[in-house]
Amino acid sequence: MPDSTLYLFDGYNVLHAGPFADERELVDRLASFVAIRGARGVVVFDGAGADRTIGSLDVRYAAHADEVLERLAADHRTRERVCLVSSDSALRGTSGQEVEKLASNTFARELAETRHDESRRSPLGDRLDAATQARLERMRRGES
Repeated sequence: MPDSTLYLFDGYNVLHAGPFADERELVDRLASFVAIRGARGVVVFDGAGADRTIGSLDVRYAAHADEVLERLAADHRTRERVCLVSSDSALRGTSGQEVEKLASNTFARELAETRHDESRRSPLGDRLDAATQARLERMRRGES
């Protein structure tokens, strides 16, 4: 059953809490996390970058990521289940009682267990040619 939760991720906070090589690896793992659950997510990083969507994960950049996350939590917390993933105590305190909070290091441990694993391929996967597999992988990542 799909998870109707909107996950809000404090990008650099989660990045530094886990064993991620870089921002790209984190984004890929978050995209897989929300896709596997049938949920939606928004990861916000401090600084400049190109906003994009990868499957059901929006990747955003802002001068002050905490402000964007606060606004997103306020905009959605009365209409749907919201989970804020951050270890920033000020942000967690201002996001509202209705918002579920999860510490970045706790979440990073859970995320480490969520991997897109091609080693357990299905019989269908064994029958697909390389071009089709590549096209499906691009679709999984939200690319054209």
